[in-house]
Order: sequence, then structure tokens, then C-alpha cells
Amino acid sequence: MPEQTPVRRILLIDADAFFVAVARLVDPEGAGRAPLLLVGGTAEGRGVVCSASYEARQHGVRSAMPMSRALRLCPGATCVPVPGKACRQKHKEIRAVLERFAPVVQSASIDEWYADLGGTESIYAGASLQTIAHRMRDVVLEETKLRVSIGGGTSKLIAKLAAEGAKPRPENDADGVRVVEPGSEIAFMRELVLADIPGIGPKTTARLAERGLRSVSDVLDRDEAALVRLVGPGDAGWLGRRVRGVDESVVDDREPARSISRDETFPTDIHDDLLLEGELTELVGRAAGDLRGADLRARTVTVRIRDKDFTTRQASRTVDDPLESDRAIFVVARDLLHKLRRARRVPARLLGVALSGFGDPLIRQLSLFDASRPLETERDRIVSRTMDAVRKKFGRDAIAPGRKH
Repeated sequence: MPEQTPVRRILLIDADAFFVAVARLVDPEGAGRAPLLLVGGTAEGRGVVCSASYEARQHGVRSAMPMSRALRLCPGATCVPVPGKACRQKHKEIRAVLERFAPVVQSASIDEWYADLGGTESIYAGASLQTIAHRMRDVVLEETKLRVSIGGGTSKLIAKLAAEGAKPRPENDADGVRVVEPGSEIAFMRELVLADIPGIGPKTTARLAERGLRSVSDVLDRDEAALVRLVGPGDAGWLGRRVRGVDESVVDDREPARSISRDETFPTDIHDDLLLEGELTELVGRAAGDLRGADLRARTVTVRIRDKDFTTRQASRTVDDPLESDRAIFVVARDLLHKLRRARRVPARLLGVALSGFGDPLIRQLSLFDASRPLETERDRIVSRTMDAVRKKFGRDAIAPGRKH
């Protein structure tokens, strides 16, 4: 009989009101004195809210809200700056605890971590994922004085969504841990509305609702053909997988790169714009290939040029939705190159492309019903990954992209 694929055991650990909690630990008399606390901005009311305590949220205060408005909603709040150094230290402390429980831990952000407990069944003598998560939560609180909520399941997506339901709130009786057992993923997903799923923002939520799709069940109850008619083939496939909790991305404990870049110093300075675009095509292809190889997408594209007199200049653009395909990244990079060349048209001795602003591969925005054509389509991604496969088998020069002018 063929071997069965082991069931994945993944946790998402989310520090509760992390910035607020750390601020209260750093300054228990100042930050902890008032029952309502805003973290971010200044005492004079400038700036925006970085994070708000649960008490402040009950007054309608939310992250990214202008501080002036937040203080009108909650005039009794205490405002303190974000304790950045202390937050970074607490991040390391929590991760150190998690690494004692799981062989692979991935930092998803400063206040979130994924943990993969695959293969640890014998170590924990058959203890359930629920039991292990409760132990983990207790030790984190004991050693760091911070509370975390933990979600668990067979994929990173399920774990992330379960962590939201695990957070103790006045309106629920959650105890800080929620594990979705193998085989119950569909039942769990049916509890959710589409807006709960990463990648479905407010505008897309409204457009889906116009088509009668508000909850996960609304999607699950339609067959594939009906879903394709409503949202198109590319988005239908992505949406169909997400509403079933399907997510094959792995927990990776490698530290993510801050940027991925490729550059080329020319043996002879180049003045012709078309020749520079040809060099740019090659650099984008190599950088984008590295990006996909690391299972990343980038929101920021930077083009750097060094002129004949060694003057180095660069231009950047950050897009709304993260990119991974050669075509979409080249479109952005070409515009940046044109901008640099218009500003100073002299022979170039070096050209470079850098990709940064990496997003979690779990989170992909739907292009659904966009009034304008999105920068990147599902077809772009499929074409680029197909080219990767050909090059891996036959070599880098086996296939080259065409360019549209």
C-alpha cells in the first residue's frame, strides 16, 4: 500500500495587543495607569494610532486612525510612543519559547509566528495539538509576561483563521486556543464570511456581495462552473481553494531577505534606450526568478543606474498588490528606467533591479471586478512559473521572454 502523507500540524501564535502590552510592561505606572491607552503618535495629538488597547477599541478607536480623531472618540486615553526596542526584544523572547516546543518556527511579523509540529507526535507522547498549544501559551505568559492566542490546523491559512477565533473577547468565551481538527476544515470555514479570508478586502467584499457571495457557504454551495461565471476562471480557482482552507505553503524558519537584487556592469557604456531595456529585461527575469524560488512576492520595485561619470541614481515604486511575474515587474521597472533616463540622458555603465516589500505568500489580493486591468494576472504567474520549470530542466538560455512596446 502507498504511504499516507502525514497530517500537517501547524500553529499560528499571535501576541495579544502586542504594542500596548509591551508599553505597559515598560512603563507600568505611566502607560498602565489609565484604563484606556493609545500607542503611537504624540501627546499633542499628531500622527496616527499604531495600536490601541482593547478598552480604547470599545470606543471605536482603530489602528491607522488619525490621532486627533482617536482622542475625540476616547478623550481619556493616554498616548505614548511605540517602544520599538522593547518590542523587538519581546519578539525574540517569545520566539525562543516557541523554539523549545517546535522544530520549525517562522516569524510572520513582529507579533506573529508560525510553528510546524510535524513529526513531534512521539516526543509529546501522542498529546493533542490543543494540549500542546495550551502548554505553549502558559509558558509564554510565564516567561515573557505577554499573552498570546494560538490557532492550529493542517495549513497556515487554517491556523491563521483559527487564531482569530481563539482571541478572548468580551463577546465570546474563547480561552486563547482554537485547533481545527483534520477533516473538519470545511465545517470550520463555513462559520466564516468572505471578508475574514486574507486577500479579500473591503472593495472586493462589496463586489462579491453584489453577486450574492457574502459567506464562505455562499461559495461552497456553488459548483465550479457557476463560480467561474461569477468571478472568472483565475479568481474562481483561488477563491475555491481558500474557502476550503487549502494552503500548501510551508513554515520556513529561514530569515527572509530584505531585498532581492540583480545588477550588471557593462564592459562598454550604453547610451541607447532600447539596449538598456534589453538589459533590464534580463535583470528582471533573474531577480523575479529568485523571488519565486523563495516563494515570495514583492510590492516595491527599484531601478538603479550608474552613469558614465559614476553618478548613481535610483527610482522606486510601491504597488498595492505584491508581484511575482516577469511581465508585471518589467512593466514597473521599465517606467522607472524611463523616468531616470528623462532626468539625465548620458551613457550608463551599470543597471540594477531590486525587489523588496515582501508580502506573505498566503495573502494574495483578488483582482476580481477591477475597473482597470490589474498589473499582474493569474496567467502572468503561470507563465513565469512555467518558464522557471523549463529553465531548471534545460538551462537559463532555454527560453527568453518577449517584450511589448
